[in-house]
Amino acid sequence: MRDLDLLSAFLEIYRGGSITAAASRLGLTQPAVSGRLARLEEQLGGPLFVRSRQGVSPTPRGDELARRVGPPIDQLRYAFAAEEGRSADLGTLDIGGAGELMAARVLPALAPLADRGLRLRVTLGLAEDLLSALANARLDLVVSAIRPDLKTLVVTPFVDEEFLLVGPPALARTVDAARLAEEPVKALAHLSLVAYGEELPIIRRYWRSEFGRRPPNRVSVVVPDLRAVLASVIAGAGVSVLPRYLTEPAVTAGSVEVLHEPEAPPLNTLYLATRPGALANPSLALVHNRLKERARTWGPL
Repeated sequence: MRDLDLLSAFLEIYRGGSITAAASRLGLTQPAVSGRLARLEEQLGGPLFVRSRQGVSPTPRGDELARRVGPPIDQLRYAFAAEEGRSADLGTLDIGGAGELMAARVLPALAPLADRGLRLRVTLGLAEDLLSALANARLDLVVSAIRPDLKTLVVTPFVDEEFLLVGPPALARTVDAARLAEEPVKALAHLSLVAYGEELPIIRRYWRSEFGRRPPNRVSVVVPDLRAVLASVIAGAGVSVLPRYLTEPAVTAGSVEVLHEPEAPPLNTLYLATRPGALANPSLALVHNRLKERARTWGPL
């Protein structure tokens, strides 16, 4: 079983992107895992990783070895678990995404996998920060609201978000419908905005897509949480542009109203981002596939 131990350590390093992460997952010390890797590299006659301050990156030889030995070693782990009458441990995955979407859709979709031994560590934040953490092997998968331009990542289209311009009923009644049809920017210019960021990232995109220019409106609230944006809109602080999945309950309840009905709904594509070779990990592949399957039943969010 010595060679299997060496290969198992190699796989954990490969999938986690660092010796420290592999040691944590294996329940071993860092020197012990480093020693196993050194013995395996000695047996194979060459390095499997390039070391850096950010962790380790696989060499072409390392990529090839992971492709060859990953599936059979995982099958052995599951077979041993079944022989011992216990569920196969799917291990721990580190995933990241925006708090609103993770809470509303992603985590509920993955919750049933907990019964199969999957453990999730979730990081919430902005897409740029999360993608950087993914590239540096601190995360295994990111649900991103922007398409990554990093050549070191593998990107899969996930689901589309549909956006609505909404405001509280009292403010909605101040918008002249005829003027909105003819001069929408001027018809909406008196309304204060509740924004997700100082640069109005979501609102600006909507105004430019639908009205051809940046909004001239004053900004009353800036808060980097879409749920807090919605709460501020409901309370009367102003209007905002929010994804349908988040605002639909408030629209149904009459807490907010849709202020503008575009000819075609403005959409933003969300992506699943991983590192090259990461889907050789059956646990990550399971999560990846489950999210894609669930997204097909959601339609635009």
